[in-house]
Amino acid sequence: MLALPTGGRYSAPDGYFEEARTTSADDVLLQLREFGLACPQGHTKSPWPGHLDLAVRDKTIVHLSIEGEPFSISCKLVTSWPKALKLPFARPTAYGLGKSSWVTATFADDAKIPMQMLQDWIDKSYRAQAPQKTVATLPTK
Repeated sequence: MLALPTGGRYSAPDGYFEEARTTSADDVLLQLREFGLACPQGHTKSPWPGHLDLAVRDKTIVHLSIEGEPFSISCKLVTSWPKALKLPFARPTAYGLGKSSWVTATFADDAKIPMQMLQDWIDKSYRAQAPQKTVATLPTK
């Protein structure tokens, strides 16, 4: 987990922001989608144009942009959303979802994307949104 020292800036564990993007944003998007689909009962759904989201039993766990669009990801971060919002690329998710601990991260085309951190966000969002019986089958964090 990330530690937030006094002063309000992030202090991440070594390696947390590693695996930064060395390929295109579309490649990162595909890797994150693959990571999310590996979750038990994970599948995609497309609730509106410009998104191919991750879901469990048709309940959205992660909002993802599509290839060719600016990269963005939205996750439900039940306990860590206040810390996440201190990151320069994060903001409360639109349409009132930010009030329910959803956080959106967007990155410029040339930005380094923190793959490990976003995988952690997907895991947290999955655990928050998936049925508890399904979550109980996962390894404890």
